[in-house]
Amino acid sequence: MSGGGPRHGTIVDRRPSGGGISGALGSYIVRDDEDERYYSFDYRQIVTEGFRTIRTGERVRFHASTESPDRAEFVIRLDQPDPAEYYR
Repeated sequence: MSGGGPRHGTIVDRRPSGGGISGALGSYIVRDDEDERYYSFDYRQIVTEGFRTIRTGERVRFHASTESPDRAEFVIRLDQPDPAEYYR
């Protein structure tokens, strides 16, 4: 299922390259909770007020791209970590 409203998923992988126009940016893989499809995105698609980083296992809300159905966009972290725990 591509496009449409917000979807929920879990980050299952992070790759050091493969994102961005030149492929030089790190990329992430999210698995949709509903249909179990995989979508990729890079840090530019993370919507945040702080650092644009996500860890494997985190839950997110996202939209599937209407231009590229295997891409996620407008990715929002659902479980914000406690800063003290994050920087241990």
